[in-house]
Amino acid sequence: MKVEYDDAKYYYNRELSWLRFNTRILNEARDKSIPLLERLKFLGITASNLDEFFMVRVASLKDMVHADYKKCDISGLTATEQLEAINKEAKEFVSTQYSTYNRSLKPALKKQGIQLIDAYEDLTEEQGSFVDHYFQENVYPVLTPMAVDASRPFPLIQNKTLNIVSLLRTRKGGAGLHKSKSKKQELEFATIQVPSVLPRLVPIPPADGYQSAFILLEQIMEKNIDVLYLNYDVICSYPYRVMRNADLSFDEDDAADLLKEIEKQLKKRQWGEVIRLEVEETIDKRLLRLLKENLHVKSEDVFSINGPIDLTVLSKLFGLHGYDHLRYEPYEPKTNGRLLNKKDLFSELRKGDIFLHHPYESFEPVVNLIRQAAEDPDVLAIKQTLYRVSGNSPIIAALARAAENGKQVTVLVELKARFDEENNIVWAKKLEKAGCHVIYGIVGLKTHCKIALIVRREEDGIKRYVHLGTGNYNDSTAKLYTDCGLFTCSEAIGEDATAVFNMLSGYSEPKQWHKLIVAPIWMRKKFYALIDREITHAKNGQDAQIIAKMNSLCDKGIISKLYEASAAGVQIQLIVRGICCLKVGIPGVSDNIQVSSIVGNFLEHSRMFYFYNGGAEEVYMGSADWMPRNLDKRVEIIFPVEDARCIAKAKHILDIQLQDNLKAYYLKKDGSYVRLDKRGKKLCSAQKTFAMESSKNTLEARDERSRRIFTPIFAADIESSNRTEPDEE
Repeated sequence: MKVEYDDAKYYYNRELSWLRFNTRILNEARDKSIPLLERLKFLGITASNLDEFFMVRVASLKDMVHADYKKCDISGLTATEQLEAINKEAKEFVSTQYSTYNRSLKPALKKQGIQLIDAYEDLTEEQGSFVDHYFQENVYPVLTPMAVDASRPFPLIQNKTLNIVSLLRTRKGGAGLHKSKSKKQELEFATIQVPSVLPRLVPIPPADGYQSAFILLEQIMEKNIDVLYLNYDVICSYPYRVMRNADLSFDEDDAADLLKEIEKQLKKRQWGEVIRLEVEETIDKRLLRLLKENLHVKSEDVFSINGPIDLTVLSKLFGLHGYDHLRYEPYEPKTNGRLLNKKDLFSELRKGDIFLHHPYESFEPVVNLIRQAAEDPDVLAIKQTLYRVSGNSPIIAALARAAENGKQVTVLVELKARFDEENNIVWAKKLEKAGCHVIYGIVGLKTHCKIALIVRREEDGIKRYVHLGTGNYNDSTAKLYTDCGLFTCSEAIGEDATAVFNMLSGYSEPKQWHKLIVAPIWMRKKFYALIDREITHAKNGQDAQIIAKMNSLCDKGIISKLYEASAAGVQIQLIVRGICCLKVGIPGVSDNIQVSSIVGNFLEHSRMFYFYNGGAEEVYMGSADWMPRNLDKRVEIIFPVEDARCIAKAKHILDIQLQDNLKAYYLKKDGSYVRLDKRGKKLCSAQKTFAMESSKNTLEARDERSRRIFTPIFAADIESSNRTEPDEE
């Protein structure tokens, strides 16, 4: 019987799969073998992740419901059914977050002498006095309480802002917010925003037995709330936070100026539909009813919180001075052995391709290549794509310098990079001012590929140097994300790189691509062909294998192909950090597929694809995940790794990741992820292994270089030597 691989029963829902990924991150916060402040950092990451998930993914599903969109996803769920399932799992997840904080992390902090005040009632007399003074000097001058009554409607509450709502009663003889006509109108409401311009975690004098103490800004405000409402008795006050739809939507075809249109849409992000309301779990029912009515929130979208709202605030403790023992020892990226003390990167690249593995190997050579190109009189042009860059980007500075030096500089700045739109608009304007030719992406597509092209005049003619990567040109995240990059001066790749930039600047695509695999038109077909080739080998009785590492796997076409390959006998090993809609262990469908997910101190971000190809192995890397958006809706590049040393390095990375039994989770038939039983096995953490190997390789390269230094012998040295030791001959 023929198996229908597109049957919904063979696929997980992508949103629920993402929630399980965030649970794997939360497990790091729950792991007592990890340093305490690192655990707090992971807890903050889960909160930040959940915020973005609601602002984008949940918001998108709500838009579908409003539009009466009935089509099911690949797992057979409608938008309404997905929202119901998400709400259930998300609330369970939040409950686990706060259980982790209250029952594990907070007591552990206390043991380390770090006091987090639960409520202002817990303050000592000295602390209370300090807090009151801090309020009067720093907080009170910036506050603006807002009344809610018939003449003053409920104010617009900005996205992700923390606020305090209060229930008030007019004092006898006092002048109220409005004149009461009956006893029913004696109770009044007011709300006030917790100012984001002030630090939310405020250090205060520690109580006896503690070395450090902190209180939340909203608790300081609650303690002094009566100062804001002098003619009222404050019955109760509670913090709350709203999450709004932040998914930008606009018609690019009708946008006369994309930059201005995005700037306009960014302002609207603050006022989108409220999709989640977070309140303290003990909130007064009258206040909750008021919030739900005025924010137009349904009960299922209310999250009751047992602790501080917005746990990202705890990440502020990570940099606490004097607690190095509660953090991992900082890792310093090492210089690739081939680039040690090499100032002329162009001459080194002419010797062969160079493979960089970040953050174990430094990102600095990428920055240095652009810097060198900016100053080199023989460099004629620099072309580069930028998706996300750091706040003080040295690459932006180098590109601007190149333009000032008369180079032809073309930069594609992707304005639609979610939550980096404002940052990218600033950089785009700066580059234009410096004289660069700036392209603001392509209508209807995001440009997500990572490529830099340098055109240089040399003795034997024009030569093109190319950098291709799996991650952004961001020197900050390059220290936190695991990514791979390739330097090459391959003529074929250089020609393709030129064609990519010509395509991006408005010309039609080339007649053919020599080496690069480019989305959205060509990549899907190429991956299908690569998988089909393994299927053919397997059906012919040959060994067949696919190893693929990526961030997410949710493309139905690719998964269907992988099922077909598994059924044919192809051995498939997938390393998928986040979303995975593929199911394992289905007899006759996916019993030859293994899925693992590595969650460690560095964010796994590289995309690598290995095909055994009957022994003529092929390795590819690039910017694309196996997701519909990467294959069909973005400009992406997958590039071949062809240098023998680079292929060996890529295979080694995949091999070590597949050996990981400390930080890797494995997908089971029921959709859960579990760690392997380590009893009797050699322990392996891929990230620690790569860090140690990088340090070792750099030291060996230094030793090898020092052995190749030739020291001249001078006459004085000979005379000295003759005086101390006789000639052995």
